Amino acid sequence: MAELTVESRRMDPVPSLIPYADPGRPLLFLRRSDGIVGLGEALRLEFTGPDRLRDAAAAWRDVAASARVDDEVKVRGSGLVAFGAFAFDDASARSSVLIVPRVVVGRRDGVGWITRVNGADDPVAASPLGPEYRLSLHPGALDADGYREAVRAAVARILSAEGGADRLQKVVLARDLTAHVPEGADLRRVLLELALGYPDTWTFAVDGHLGSSPETLVRVTGGEVTSRVLAGSHARGADAEADAAAAAELATSHKDLDEHRFAVESVLRALRPHGPGITADELPFTLKLPNLWHLGSDVHGRLSDGSGALDLVAALHPTAAVAGTPTRTALDVIRELEPFDRGRYGGPVGWVDAAGDGKWAISLRSAELADDGTLTAYAGAGIVAESDPDRELAETKLKFRPIVEAFG
Repeated sequence: MAELTVESRRMDPVPSLIPYADPGRPLLFLRRSDGIVGLGEALRLEFTGPDRLRDAAAAWRDVAASARVDDEVKVRGSGLVAFGAFAFDDASARSSVLIVPRVVVGRRDGVGWITRVNGADDPVAASPLGPEYRLSLHPGALDADGYREAVRAAVARILSAEGGADRLQKVVLARDLTAHVPEGADLRRVLLELALGYPDTWTFAVDGHLGSSPETLVRVTGGEVTSRVLAGSHARGADAEADAAAAAELATSHKDLDEHRFAVESVLRALRPHGPGITADELPFTLKLPNLWHLGSDVHGRLSDGSGALDLVAALHPTAAVAGTPTRTALDVIRELEPFDRGRYGGPVGWVDAAGDGKWAISLRSAELADDGTLTAYAGAGIVAESDPDRELAETKLKFRPIVEAFG
């Protein structure tokens, strides 16, 4: 593997990173005005199969150990970084990637910088957005009636006595929508809509996978680890009074609290071997997004074994929030009831630096763009014993809203 030379220098912070991205193959990860955008590829690593995350963590350690880094900026995201997007399922046909850009433009806490890899002299400048376009997304492999049937089948499985200790308690079932993106479409328009409409989420684009996720899978900074678990949701109310009632209903819902508890417990089980003092909020809070309320819990602590962000991503994925409980049983049910390959939906997406620190979200509110222009968006809901097919279908409609509105 070739040794990388990396140089980061300060620059005046730019007002918006999105206009610096490649219109057709954007590479970015941002929240509000802070984040990083990449141009070109200095190094691309691809992984498949059940060991893809562990293989990526090991490969990245080798890349970072051999790199020569001159970083005068020294903020999160400067120096050597790789963007990553990983497939949800071990058997997915979609590859998982780590991409080191030739050039990175970043902004954080009022500090701006530019990173060049292997002496890249690519010109860096904001460019005007391309012409407007609007798409309508249509049902894909699993339409509304098919989704209701899948929910009924999952509930029946949960209520059955089959499985003993491996008996299904929760499964996250997704459905898909599709469209065709015109050749030459400027994807930065979609990313700008997502970033402006959902400023408190992670807006991302990596290798044709893009979206705006509210859920932090893991963040590692200098041995400190945090994770935000979101599971359980309710539509926003039409006015202030109805909105407050919706939040209260969510906070006291037995069904949603059970779903949330399964998700938090799965994160703690994965992280505590790396830091015994890692804890979660005692009670979940309600998180307000433009389209819905979520039940949320923050997990935090200090690592005791030197693990990096990718090591923890490998330990965490898939959480109960995107798969179910117990995980292996839920994955089997997903493969049985979903008539498609999720690709990178529900998988980890984010970035990692030379020290192993980084930020990773769960790819929710997202879509995958194939080389032929086919766009596939996914949205899912956590199915437990009390789930109602119509309500779960309505929940997926709410979760589709960010992508549907951004493209429409």
